[in-house]
Amino acid sequence: MEETLKYKPTSCWERYGSEAERGAMDSLAEEFLEFLTRCKTERETVAWVAEQAAALGFSDAPGQGRVVQAFRSKAVLLARRGTLPLSDGVRLITAHVDTPHLDLKQHPLHEECQVALMKTHYYGGIKKYQWLARPLALHGTVVTMDGRAVFICIGEHGDDPVFTVLDLLPHLARKQREETVEKAFVGEKLNLAFGHEPATTDEEAKVRQRVLELLYERYAIREEDLFSAELQVVPAGRARFVGLDRSLLGGYGQDDRLCVFAAFKAFMDAPAEGHAQVLLLCDREEVGADGATGSKSRFMENALADIVEAWEPEAKPRRVLSRTKAVSADVHCPMDPDYQDVHDKHNASLLGFGPVFSKFTGHGGKYGASEADCEYVAWFRALLAAEGIPWQMAEMGKVDEGGGGTVAKDLAVYGMEVIDFGPGVLSMHSPFEISSKADLYATVKAYTAFYRS
Repeated sequence: MEETLKYKPTSCWERYGSEAERGAMDSLAEEFLEFLTRCKTERETVAWVAEQAAALGFSDAPGQGRVVQAFRSKAVLLARRGTLPLSDGVRLITAHVDTPHLDLKQHPLHEECQVALMKTHYYGGIKKYQWLARPLALHGTVVTMDGRAVFICIGEHGDDPVFTVLDLLPHLARKQREETVEKAFVGEKLNLAFGHEPATTDEEAKVRQRVLELLYERYAIREEDLFSAELQVVPAGRARFVGLDRSLLGGYGQDDRLCVFAAFKAFMDAPAEGHAQVLLLCDREEVGADGATGSKSRFMENALADIVEAWEPEAKPRRVLSRTKAVSADVHCPMDPDYQDVHDKHNASLLGFGPVFSKFTGHGGKYGASEADCEYVAWFRALLAAEGIPWQMAEMGKVDEGGGGTVAKDLAVYGMEVIDFGPGVLSMHSPFEISSKADLYATVKAYTAFYRS
Protein backbone atom coordinates (compact mmCIF):
# COMPACT_ATOMS: atom_id res chain seq x y z
CA MET A 1 0.00 0.00 0.00
CA GLU A 2 2.84 2.39 0.87
CA GLU A 3 4.42 1.95 -2.56
CA THR A 4 1.15 2.44 -4.44
CA LEU A 5 0.43 5.70 -2.62
CA LYS A 6 3.79 7.31 -3.36
CA TYR A 7 4.70 9.07 -6.59
CA LYS A 8 8.02 7.95 -8.00
CA PRO A 9 9.43 9.16 -11.35
CA THR A 10 10.66 6.54 -13.79
CA SER A 11 14.13 6.65 -15.33
CA CYS A 12 14.12 6.40 -19.12
CA TRP A 13 17.32 4.38 -18.89
CA GLU A 14 15.51 1.73 -16.82
CA ARG A 15 12.32 1.85 -18.87
CA TYR A 16 14.13 1.50 -22.20
CA GLY A 17 16.88 -0.89 -21.22
CA SER A 18 16.58 -3.63 -23.82
CA GLU A 19 19.20 -4.02 -26.52
CA ALA A 20 16.65 -3.25 -29.24
CA GLU A 21 15.44 -0.07 -27.52
CA ARG A 22 18.97 1.15 -26.83
CA GLY A 23 19.79 0.61 -30.49
CA ALA A 24 16.72 2.60 -31.54
CA MET A 25 17.69 5.30 -29.05
CA ASP A 26 21.19 5.58 -30.53
CA SER A 27 19.86 5.71 -34.08
CA LEU A 28 17.40 8.47 -33.19
CA ALA A 29 20.14 10.44 -31.41
CA GLU A 30 22.44 10.27 -34.44
CA GLU A 31 19.62 11.45 -36.71
CA PHE A 32 18.91 14.34 -34.34
CA LEU A 33 22.55 15.44 -34.24
CA GLU A 34 22.62 15.54 -38.04
CA PHE A 35 19.45 17.65 -38.04
CA LEU A 36 20.88 19.99 -35.39
CA THR A 37 24.11 20.39 -37.36
CA ARG A 38 22.28 21.26 -40.56
CA CYS A 39 19.48 23.45 -39.18
CA LYS A 40 20.98 26.45 -37.40
CA THR A 41 18.54 29.15 -38.53
CA GLU A 42 14.78 29.48 -38.84
CA ARG A 43 14.91 29.34 -42.63
CA GLU A 44 17.10 26.24 -42.65
CA THR A 45 14.79 24.48 -40.19
CA VAL A 46 11.59 25.30 -42.10
CA ALA A 47 13.24 24.29 -45.38
CA TRP A 48 14.28 20.93 -43.86
CA VAL A 49 10.77 20.24 -42.54
CA ALA A 50 9.11 21.21 -45.83
CA GLU A 51 11.61 19.11 -47.81
CA GLN A 52 11.07 16.04 -45.61
CA ALA A 53 7.29 16.42 -45.73
CA ALA A 54 7.21 16.83 -49.52
CA ALA A 55 9.29 13.66 -49.93
CA LEU A 56 6.61 11.82 -47.93
CA GLY A 57 3.77 13.03 -50.13
CA PHE A 58 2.64 16.19 -48.35
CA SER A 59 1.35 18.97 -50.59
CA ASP A 60 0.60 22.68 -50.19
CA ALA A 61 -2.90 22.14 -51.65
CA PRO A 62 -5.45 22.38 -48.77
CA GLY A 63 -7.71 19.86 -50.51
CA GLN A 64 -5.20 17.04 -50.01
CA GLY A 65 -5.37 14.81 -46.96
CA ARG A 66 -1.73 15.60 -46.12
CA VAL A 67 -0.89 19.29 -46.17
CA VAL A 68 2.33 21.28 -45.66
CA GLN A 69 2.11 25.08 -45.78
CA ALA A 70 5.25 27.15 -45.28
CA PHE A 71 4.93 30.88 -44.65
CA ARG A 72 7.67 33.40 -45.49
CA SER A 73 10.29 30.69 -45.05
CA LYS A 74 10.16 31.00 -41.24
CA ALA A 75 6.95 29.24 -40.19
CA VAL A 76 5.31 26.04 -41.38
CA LEU A 77 2.14 24.06 -40.65
CA LEU A 78 1.65 20.36 -41.39
CA ALA A 79 -1.77 18.69 -41.21
CA ARG A 80 -2.97 15.13 -41.74
CA ARG A 81 -6.65 14.29 -42.05
CA GLY A 82 -8.00 11.73 -39.57
CA THR A 83 -11.10 9.54 -39.49
CA LEU A 84 -13.00 11.70 -36.99
CA PRO A 85 -14.74 14.93 -38.02
CA LEU A 86 -12.84 18.19 -37.60
CA SER A 87 -15.66 19.48 -35.41
CA ASP A 88 -14.34 17.07 -32.74
CA GLY A 89 -11.14 19.12 -32.65
CA VAL A 90 -7.60 18.25 -33.70
CA ARG A 91 -4.43 17.10 -31.99
CA LEU A 92 -1.99 20.02 -32.25
CA ILE A 93 1.68 20.25 -31.28
CA THR A 94 3.51 23.55 -31.68
CA ALA A 95 7.20 24.35 -31.29
CA HIS A 96 9.38 27.32 -32.21
CA VAL A 97 12.13 27.32 -34.83
CA ASP A 98 14.07 30.38 -33.62
CA THR A 99 16.93 30.34 -31.16
CA PRO A 100 19.20 33.04 -29.67
CA HIS A 101 21.86 34.29 -32.07
CA LEU A 102 23.62 37.42 -33.36
CA ASP A 103 22.19 39.34 -36.33
CA LEU A 104 24.26 41.62 -38.55
CA LYS A 105 23.22 45.26 -38.24
CA GLN A 106 21.90 47.22 -41.25
CA HIS A 107 25.26 49.01 -41.67
CA PRO A 108 27.51 46.25 -40.33
CA LEU A 109 30.88 46.65 -42.04
CA HIS A 110 33.55 48.98 -40.68
CA GLU A 111 37.28 48.98 -40.01
CA GLU A 112 39.21 49.60 -36.79
CA CYS A 113 42.93 49.08 -36.14
CA GLN A 114 43.48 47.36 -39.52
CA VAL A 115 40.74 44.80 -38.79
CA ALA A 116 37.43 44.61 -40.66
CA LEU A 117 34.53 44.17 -38.24
CA MET A 118 30.85 43.35 -38.68
CA LYS A 119 28.59 45.00 -36.13
CA THR A 120 25.87 42.79 -34.65
CA HIS A 121 22.66 43.06 -32.65
CA TYR A 122 21.91 40.05 -30.43
CA TYR A 123 18.56 38.25 -30.69
CA GLY A 124 16.92 36.65 -27.67
CA GLY A 125 18.19 36.10 -24.16
CA ILE A 126 21.93 35.43 -24.23
CA LYS A 127 24.85 35.69 -21.84
CA LYS A 128 27.02 37.92 -24.01
CA TYR A 129 30.35 36.61 -22.71
CA GLN A 130 29.53 33.12 -24.02
CA TRP A 131 29.82 34.43 -27.60
CA LEU A 132 33.35 35.80 -27.26
CA ALA A 133 36.57 34.06 -28.38
CA ARG A 134 34.90 31.09 -30.05
CA PRO A 135 34.56 29.97 -33.71
CA LEU A 136 31.43 31.42 -35.31
CA ALA A 137 29.74 30.82 -38.66
CA LEU A 138 27.64 33.07 -40.88
CA HIS A 139 24.34 31.70 -42.23
CA GLY A 140 21.60 33.46 -44.15
CA THR A 141 20.07 34.91 -47.27
CA VAL A 142 20.80 38.07 -49.24
CA VAL A 143 18.19 39.26 -51.74
CA THR A 144 19.28 41.71 -54.44
CA MET A 145 17.02 44.34 -56.01
CA ASP A 146 16.42 42.15 -59.06
CA GLY A 147 15.03 39.41 -56.80
CA ARG A 148 18.06 37.12 -56.85
CA ALA A 149 18.39 35.19 -53.60
CA VAL A 150 21.95 34.44 -52.46
CA PHE A 151 22.31 31.73 -49.82
CA ILE A 152 25.36 32.09 -47.57
CA CYS A 153 26.88 29.55 -45.22
CA ILE A 154 30.48 30.20 -44.18
CA GLY A 155 32.27 28.42 -41.37
CA GLU A 156 30.75 24.94 -41.38
CA HIS A 157 33.05 23.02 -43.74
CA GLY A 158 36.58 21.87 -43.02
CA ASP A 159 38.25 24.34 -45.39
CA ASP A 160 35.97 27.27 -44.52
CA PRO A 161 37.24 30.24 -42.53
CA VAL A 162 35.37 31.01 -39.33
CA PHE A 163 34.69 34.30 -37.58
CA THR A 164 34.96 35.38 -33.94
CA VAL A 165 34.11 38.11 -31.47
CA LEU A 166 37.33 39.32 -29.84
CA ASP A 167 37.79 39.23 -26.07
CA LEU A 168 39.92 41.38 -23.78
CA LEU A 169 43.11 39.75 -22.51
CA PRO A 170 43.16 39.15 -18.71
CA HIS A 171 46.31 41.26 -18.33
CA LEU A 172 44.29 44.42 -19.12
CA ALA A 173 40.94 43.35 -17.71
CA ARG A 174 41.24 44.62 -14.12
CA LYS A 175 38.42 47.16 -14.48
CA GLN A 176 36.31 44.68 -16.42
CA ARG A 177 36.58 42.14 -13.60
CA GLU A 178 35.28 44.73 -11.13
CA GLU A 179 32.09 45.29 -13.12
CA THR A 180 28.89 43.28 -13.04
CA VAL A 181 28.53 40.77 -15.87
CA GLU A 182 25.92 42.99 -17.52
CA LYS A 183 28.22 46.00 -17.55
CA ALA A 184 31.44 44.13 -18.30
CA PHE A 185 30.16 42.68 -21.57
CA VAL A 186 28.50 45.29 -23.75
CA GLY A 187 26.22 44.47 -26.67
CA GLU A 188 27.82 47.12 -28.89
CA LYS A 189 31.16 45.31 -28.59
CA LEU A 190 29.86 42.04 -30.01
CA ASN A 191 31.65 42.84 -33.27
CA LEU A 192 32.62 40.04 -35.63
CA ALA A 193 36.26 39.90 -36.80
CA PHE A 194 35.78 39.60 -40.55
CA GLY A 195 39.07 40.39 -42.29
CA HIS A 196 42.57 41.82 -42.07
CA GLU A 197 44.15 41.90 -45.56
CA PRO A 198 44.22 45.37 -47.18
CA ALA A 199 43.03 46.00 -50.72
CA THR A 200 45.42 47.34 -53.36
CA THR A 201 43.88 50.80 -53.47
CA ASP A 202 44.79 54.35 -52.54
CA GLU A 203 41.52 54.82 -50.63
CA GLU A 204 41.27 54.77 -46.84
CA ALA A 205 39.87 51.72 -44.99
CA LYS A 206 41.71 49.30 -47.24
CA VAL A 207 40.75 46.22 -45.21
CA ARG A 208 37.08 47.14 -45.37
CA GLN A 209 37.43 47.60 -49.14
CA ARG A 210 39.03 44.15 -49.48
CA VAL A 211 36.05 42.54 -47.71
CA LEU A 212 33.66 44.28 -50.12
CA GLU A 213 35.71 43.03 -53.06
CA LEU A 214 35.58 39.45 -51.79
CA LEU A 215 31.83 39.60 -51.21
CA TYR A 216 31.35 40.75 -54.78
CA GLU A 217 33.79 38.21 -56.25
CA ARG A 218 32.23 35.24 -54.44
CA TYR A 219 28.57 36.18 -54.17
CA ALA A 220 28.04 39.10 -56.60
CA ILE A 221 26.64 41.26 -53.81
CA ARG A 222 27.38 44.89 -53.01
CA GLU A 223 27.34 46.67 -49.67
CA GLU A 224 23.85 48.02 -50.33
CA ASP A 225 22.56 44.45 -50.71
CA LEU A 226 23.23 43.91 -47.00
CA PHE A 227 20.18 46.11 -46.35
CA SER A 228 17.97 43.33 -47.74
CA ALA A 229 19.74 40.46 -46.01
CA GLU A 230 19.01 38.13 -43.13
CA LEU A 231 22.47 37.08 -41.98
CA GLN A 232 22.85 35.32 -38.64
CA VAL A 233 25.98 34.62 -36.64
CA VAL A 234 25.82 31.17 -35.03
CA PRO A 235 28.32 28.82 -33.37
CA ALA A 236 30.42 26.96 -35.94
CA GLY A 237 30.78 23.21 -35.93
CA ARG A 238 28.83 20.00 -35.57
CA ALA A 239 26.51 18.86 -32.82
CA ARG A 240 28.21 16.06 -30.89
CA PHE A 241 27.69 13.24 -28.43
CA VAL A 242 28.89 14.31 -24.98
CA GLY A 243 30.32 12.09 -22.25
CA LEU A 244 32.47 8.99 -22.30
CA ASP A 245 29.29 6.91 -22.60
CA ARG A 246 27.88 9.11 -25.42
CA SER A 247 24.69 9.53 -23.39
CA LEU A 248 24.35 13.31 -23.70
CA LEU A 249 23.69 15.38 -26.81
CA GLY A 250 25.53 18.67 -27.24
CA GLY A 251 24.94 21.38 -29.79
CA TYR A 252 23.60 24.81 -30.59
CA GLY A 253 19.87 25.55 -30.87
CA GLN A 254 18.29 22.72 -28.86
CA ASP A 255 15.87 25.30 -27.47
CA ASP A 256 13.67 24.63 -29.32
CA ARG A 257 14.85 22.52 -32.24
CA LEU A 258 14.98 19.52 -29.93
CA CYS A 259 11.17 19.77 -29.74
CA VAL A 260 10.89 20.59 -33.45
CA PHE A 261 12.69 17.36 -34.31
CA ALA A 262 10.82 15.23 -31.75
CA ALA A 263 7.41 16.58 -32.79
CA PHE A 264 8.18 16.13 -36.49
CA LYS A 265 9.30 12.52 -35.95
CA ALA A 266 6.14 11.84 -33.91
CA PHE A 267 3.92 13.47 -36.52
CA MET A 268 5.39 11.32 -39.28
CA ASP A 269 5.18 8.15 -37.15
CA ALA A 270 1.53 8.65 -36.17
CA PRO A 271 -1.18 6.79 -38.14
CA ALA A 272 -3.78 8.68 -40.19
CA GLU A 273 -6.69 7.77 -37.94
CA GLY A 274 -8.72 9.29 -35.12
CA HIS A 275 -8.45 13.06 -34.81
CA ALA A 276 -6.80 15.17 -37.49
CA GLN A 277 -3.18 15.91 -36.58
CA VAL A 278 -1.44 19.27 -36.88
CA LEU A 279 2.17 20.34 -36.34
CA LEU A 280 2.75 24.10 -36.15
CA LEU A 281 6.29 25.51 -36.18
CA CYS A 282 6.59 29.25 -35.53
CA ASP A 283 9.29 31.91 -35.34
CA ARG A 284 9.99 34.79 -32.91
CA GLU A 285 9.25 32.96 -29.63
CA GLU A 286 12.51 34.12 -28.06
CA VAL A 287 11.49 37.78 -28.47
CA GLY A 288 7.80 37.61 -27.59
CA ALA A 289 6.24 35.69 -30.54
CA ASP A 290 5.24 38.91 -32.31
CA GLY A 291 5.43 39.47 -36.07
CA ALA A 292 4.00 37.78 -39.14
CA THR A 293 5.66 34.42 -38.43
CA GLY A 294 5.23 34.32 -34.65
CA SER A 295 2.52 32.44 -32.77
CA LYS A 296 0.62 35.69 -32.18
CA SER A 297 0.11 36.09 -35.94
CA ARG A 298 -2.92 34.84 -37.89
CA PHE A 299 -0.86 32.28 -39.82
CA MET A 300 -2.19 29.22 -37.95
CA GLU A 301 -5.73 30.55 -37.90
CA ASN A 302 -5.74 31.29 -41.65
CA ALA A 303 -4.05 28.02 -42.64
CA LEU A 304 -6.46 25.95 -40.56
CA ALA A 305 -9.44 27.90 -41.94
CA ASP A 306 -8.37 26.91 -45.48
CA ILE A 307 -7.98 23.27 -44.41
CA VAL A 308 -11.38 23.20 -42.67
CA GLU A 309 -13.02 24.71 -45.76
CA ALA A 310 -11.43 22.06 -47.97
CA TRP A 311 -11.94 19.04 -45.68
CA GLU A 312 -15.18 19.78 -43.87
CA PRO A 313 -16.94 22.93 -45.18
CA GLU A 314 -19.81 22.67 -42.71
CA ALA A 315 -17.46 22.82 -39.71
CA LYS A 316 -16.81 26.16 -37.99
CA PRO A 317 -13.07 26.92 -37.53
CA ARG A 318 -13.67 28.51 -34.13
CA ARG A 319 -15.36 25.34 -32.91
CA VAL A 320 -12.54 23.19 -34.28
CA LEU A 321 -10.03 25.30 -32.35
CA SER A 322 -12.02 25.38 -29.10
CA ARG A 323 -12.27 21.57 -29.08
CA THR A 324 -8.59 21.04 -29.86
CA LYS A 325 -6.12 19.43 -27.48
CA ALA A 326 -2.68 21.00 -27.83
CA VAL A 327 0.91 20.65 -26.64
CA SER A 328 3.24 23.63 -26.41
CA ALA A 329 6.41 21.67 -27.12
CA ASP A 330 9.20 23.62 -25.48
CA VAL A 331 12.25 22.52 -23.54
CA HIS A 332 12.46 22.65 -19.76
CA CYS A 333 15.29 23.54 -17.36
CA PRO A 334 16.21 20.45 -15.31
CA MET A 335 18.25 20.53 -12.14
CA ASP A 336 21.74 21.78 -12.93
CA PRO A 337 24.35 19.76 -10.98
CA ASP A 338 26.48 22.87 -10.34
CA TYR A 339 23.65 25.36 -9.66
CA GLN A 340 21.16 23.40 -7.60
CA ASP A 341 20.51 26.40 -5.36
CA VAL A 342 18.33 28.18 -7.97
CA HIS A 343 15.91 25.23 -8.10
CA ASP A 344 13.21 24.08 -5.71
CA LYS A 345 14.38 20.48 -5.47
CA HIS A 346 10.88 19.27 -4.62
CA ASN A 347 9.55 20.78 -7.86
CA ALA A 348 12.48 20.31 -10.24
CA SER A 349 13.04 17.84 -13.07
CA LEU A 350 16.09 15.70 -13.80
CA LEU A 351 17.78 14.71 -17.03
CA GLY A 352 16.96 11.16 -18.05
CA PHE A 353 13.51 10.93 -16.46
CA GLY A 354 11.49 11.84 -19.52
CA PRO A 355 9.75 14.94 -20.90
CA VAL A 356 8.50 17.51 -18.42
CA PHE A 357 5.02 18.93 -17.91
CA SER A 358 4.98 22.61 -16.95
CA LYS A 359 1.43 23.27 -15.76
CA PHE A 360 2.22 26.97 -15.93
CA THR A 361 5.24 29.11 -16.75
CA GLY A 362 5.57 32.90 -16.43
CA HIS A 363 7.32 34.76 -13.64
CA GLY A 364 6.68 36.54 -10.33
CA GLY A 365 3.14 35.44 -9.49
CA LYS A 366 2.58 33.49 -12.72
CA TYR A 367 2.55 36.60 -14.92
CA GLY A 368 2.81 36.15 -18.69
CA ALA A 369 1.52 32.60 -19.04
CA SER A 370 -1.52 30.35 -19.29
CA GLU A 371 -2.18 27.48 -16.90
CA ALA A 372 -3.44 24.02 -17.85
CA ASP A 373 -6.59 22.90 -16.06
CA CYS A 374 -6.58 19.82 -13.87
CA GLU A 375 -8.87 17.86 -16.18
CA TYR A 376 -6.39 18.14 -19.05
CA VAL A 377 -3.45 17.18 -16.83
CA ALA A 378 -5.32 14.09 -15.63
CA TRP A 379 -6.21 13.13 -19.23
CA PHE A 380 -2.57 13.41 -20.26
CA ARG A 381 -1.33 11.42 -17.28
CA ALA A 382 -3.68 8.59 -18.16
CA LEU A 383 -2.56 8.65 -21.79
CA LEU A 384 1.13 8.27 -20.90
CA ALA A 385 0.47 5.74 -18.14
CA ALA A 386 -1.38 3.49 -20.59
CA GLU A 387 1.77 3.27 -22.72
CA GLY A 388 4.32 3.22 -19.90
CA ILE A 389 6.06 6.40 -21.05
CA PRO A 390 8.21 8.16 -18.41
CA TRP A 391 7.38 11.81 -17.68
CA GLN A 392 7.90 14.47 -15.01
CA MET A 393 6.04 17.47 -13.58
CA ALA A 394 8.16 20.49 -12.60
CA GLU A 395 8.49 24.26 -12.38
CA MET A 396 11.18 26.56 -13.75
CA GLY A 397 13.32 27.33 -10.71
CA LYS A 398 12.45 28.80 -7.34
CA VAL A 399 9.66 31.32 -6.95
CA ASP A 400 11.00 34.82 -7.78
CA GLU A 401 14.33 33.40 -8.98
CA GLY A 402 13.40 34.22 -12.57
CA GLY A 403 11.12 32.49 -15.03
CA GLY A 404 10.01 32.60 -18.63
CA GLY A 405 7.06 32.19 -20.96
CA THR A 406 6.13 30.06 -23.96
CA VAL A 407 3.60 30.15 -26.79
CA ALA A 408 1.02 28.20 -24.76
CA LYS A 409 -0.81 31.42 -23.89
CA ASP A 410 -1.16 32.27 -27.59
CA LEU A 411 -2.98 28.97 -28.19
CA ALA A 412 -5.09 29.25 -25.04
CA VAL A 413 -6.87 32.35 -26.40
CA TYR A 414 -8.76 30.04 -28.81
CA GLY A 415 -10.18 28.07 -25.88
CA MET A 416 -8.19 24.92 -26.65
CA GLU A 417 -6.70 22.78 -23.90
CA VAL A 418 -2.94 23.33 -23.85
CA ILE A 419 0.04 22.48 -21.66
CA ASP A 420 3.81 22.91 -21.95
CA PHE A 421 5.50 19.55 -22.37
CA GLY A 422 9.08 18.94 -23.48
CA PRO A 423 12.47 17.47 -22.55
CA GLY A 424 15.06 19.09 -20.31
CA VAL A 425 18.06 21.05 -21.58
CA LEU A 426 21.10 22.14 -19.56
CA SER A 427 23.14 25.24 -20.46
CA MET A 428 20.01 26.57 -22.15
CA HIS A 429 20.49 29.58 -24.48
CA SER A 430 24.22 28.97 -24.56
CA PRO A 431 26.15 28.24 -27.78
CA PHE A 432 26.41 24.57 -26.69
CA GLU A 433 23.28 23.21 -25.03
CA ILE A 434 23.05 19.74 -23.47
CA SER A 435 20.22 17.20 -23.52
CA SER A 436 19.78 13.48 -22.81
CA LYS A 437 19.36 11.00 -25.63
CA ALA A 438 17.07 8.98 -23.34
CA ASP A 439 14.78 12.00 -22.92
CA LEU A 440 14.71 12.54 -26.69
CA TYR A 441 13.61 8.93 -27.19
CA ALA A 442 10.88 9.17 -24.55
CA THR A 443 9.68 12.52 -25.91
CA VAL A 444 9.15 11.16 -29.41
CA LYS A 445 7.15 8.29 -27.91
CA ALA A 446 5.09 10.72 -25.81
CA TYR A 447 4.31 13.02 -28.75
CA THR A 448 3.41 10.01 -30.91
CA ALA A 449 1.00 8.77 -28.23
CA PHE A 450 -0.59 12.22 -28.11
CA TYR A 451 -1.11 12.28 -31.88
CA ARG A 452 -2.69 8.81 -31.73
CA SER A 453 -5.09 9.77 -28.93
